[in-house]
Amino acid sequence: MKDFQKEFAHVLAETGALFFAQGLRLKDGRPSPYFVNLGLFRTGRLSCIIGTYLARMLVSMNLTDRIDVLVGPSYKGSALAVAAAQALWLEHNIDLLFDYDRKEAKTYGEATGEQGLFVTRALQPKARVFIVDDVGTTMGTKYDLLKKIKVESSNRALNLTVTGVGLVVDREQTTAVLDEKGHVREGVRGEDAILRFVNETNIPVHSLVGIREVVHFLDREEIPILIDGVRRPLDQATLDNFNEYMAVYGVVGR
Repeated sequence: MKDFQKEFAHVLAETGALFFAQGLRLKDGRPSPYFVNLGLFRTGRLSCIIGTYLARMLVSMNLTDRIDVLVGPSYKGSALAVAAAQALWLEHNIDLLFDYDRKEAKTYGEATGEQGLFVTRALQPKARVFIVDDVGTTMGTKYDLLKKIKVESSNRALNLTVTGVGLVVDREQTTAVLDEKGHVREGVRGEDAILRFVNETNIPVHSLVGIREVVHFLDREEIPILIDGVRRPLDQATLDNFNEYMAVYGVVGR
């Protein structure tokens, strides 16, 4: 892990944004021993911190030369796009536009006569768009945002290009497997969600940190983390539960 990734792992533990608890369920209905809630980065200090780490990721991967606009899906991604753009300017003297989507199209004011799906109007002709979001589980939010970008590009004849997706935390998760009635089949491994997204969209996905390296780093360093409401270092039972979960629902070989 790079130093800034280790620092970020510390912050995830410090804020309780990464926590372990019994009975957690993901949006798709599958169980999970842990959850990542970046909505807890809700102060000016924490917003600056997460923006700084996202900016360092983009710069360290030489991605900024291929980006004109940072776009974050509502709602958590919106704050991430703003924070990353601010940090890129303050720390790296790189001034990028940012935008985020609306839940409902705007048809008045500056969007009169159009179906404006984005807030700041930063999406300009031939812009290269980079999506930033909190986590990657099923990548459903990213698929939805791509549809909105495509509609906006068509409605305003923008010819937009999405050059990549940046995640704060990669859950390294497979997709849910459903039965014939549409119910989640627990204990069954699906596809690599991010690999499927890349293959279907031809858009590369980058991440600040992967969940395995975060958890194992916190374990090695004996850093206190929120477990069932109590802040303490990871115990063997919790770690075993995490590893067993990843053995079933985690991706292999990435």
